[in-house]
Amino acid sequence: MHTDFDRCYRAVQSKDARFDGWFVTAVLTTRIYCRPSCPVRPPYARNMRFYPTAAAAQRAGFRACKRCRPDASPGSPEWNVRGDVVARAMRLITDGTVDREGVTGLAARVGYTVRQLERLMQAEVGATPLALARAQRTQMARTLIETTEMPFSDVAFAAGFSSIRQFNETIRTVCALTPSMLRTRARARFGRDHTAGAGVMSLRLPVRAPFAFEGLFGHLAASAVPGVEEVRDGAYRRTLRLPRGNGIVSLTPHPDHVRCHLVVDDFRDLAAAIARCRRLLDLDADPEAVVDALSADDRLAALVAKAPGQRIPRCVDEHELALRVVLGQQVSMAAARTHAGRVAAAYGQSVDDPEGQLTHVFPSVAELSEIDPRHLAFPKARQRSLGALVTALAEGTVVLDPGCDWNAARERLLALPGIGPWSAEMIAMRGLGDPDAFPVTDLGVITAAEQTGLPTAPRLLADHSDRWRPWRSYATQHLWTALDHSVNQWPPREK
Repeated sequence: MHTDFDRCYRAVQSKDARFDGWFVTAVLTTRIYCRPSCPVRPPYARNMRFYPTAAAAQRAGFRACKRCRPDASPGSPEWNVRGDVVARAMRLITDGTVDREGVTGLAARVGYTVRQLERLMQAEVGATPLALARAQRTQMARTLIETTEMPFSDVAFAAGFSSIRQFNETIRTVCALTPSMLRTRARARFGRDHTAGAGVMSLRLPVRAPFAFEGLFGHLAASAVPGVEEVRDGAYRRTLRLPRGNGIVSLTPHPDHVRCHLVVDDFRDLAAAIARCRRLLDLDADPEAVVDALSADDRLAALVAKAPGQRIPRCVDEHELALRVVLGQQVSMAAARTHAGRVAAAYGQSVDDPEGQLTHVFPSVAELSEIDPRHLAFPKARQRSLGALVTALAEGTVVLDPGCDWNAARERLLALPGIGPWSAEMIAMRGLGDPDAFPVTDLGVITAAEQTGLPTAPRLLADHSDRWRPWRSYATQHLWTALDHSVNQWPPREK
């Protein structure tokens, strides 16, 4: 969008917050870049330039506006609806791949050389992978400075900087303020109630309106695995397995944001934990585009109007979601929770949760490599399917991560015994975030289709769904909202 000057200029004039994250506005006279919705008076058009990301603006020598905080706006939804190499790389950068594996590791993940990847990223995003990772580290550092009382040395390493000196210089360059000045300003603006203690972080996760969180949080609550997930005091809570340790997150929904309370073993995992929470709740979606596209179908328009702004209940770990889909084949949601809970209790790492009843982290593929059939109280055929999936994930035959190719993942999943189209589409939809996945044989989808006058035969419904592309995953979520089911109840009803 940043290449269409007239469209961007109109968005800036209207101060429309829906465009936050799609591009940033740089002002040549002040050398400052802003969100499209920045409340200040727009500059003359001749003094404006538009960039696709904050990293591109920083690379061009601009610093972030202190009023609208463009470096803290929601991520661009563009990277979640595309399957090309640049989008895959952007999702991996957001997940912290560059900080953990370097640009070489990032390039290997997407199947390109470092030189090819840097050329592609520079051409489309206006910044190299290193520059994008630097911008992400700066954003993480600013969040920690302003919302916690962590010592600046801890902030620097938690955000991914290699030294205190690099941290101080980057903050001064990008924010035009020292870390001490940023914290002083935050205290004056927000007081001290917003701060969190050692090992704990509390922050707001911004969202784009409309935000129909009832279906999202209702689904997560209804499918919660005992010991791994729970609902407590109006918040959805769960354990996290992170690159350097474990964590516990508590997420409380509000119409314009989600309150996130994080406890992690290692501060260096904070950026990855926040990225996974945003992915879990699908917070970088573009609800206006989804509403416009799906409302064009008369048979779906009423459902969309009833609760616009649906999000896909996704996951914090693609391997976990794939394993849970197989555990839930041909059984009720309650039975699937029981099966997953048994596996987690037997093989997952234990955690200490003084604020609730979370006991385990869902086990990794490596921890399930020698799984005992006595923990799998379902038919032998499904046990073989689970074993084949664990082996394929462990050996890399099937790759499921934020940067994987959606169609290639489907093909390799379907080649495994016992994994059919329903399982592959559910994994693509909830695990990989493909916005156009469509589990056409799902019982809930068929029941909702019958209630709304849509075709119920899978082939006819699949043909009809072509008019919903590329938002068929969101159409599925809207169809689920038509059901009288616990997935639509938030907060959950007392049993």
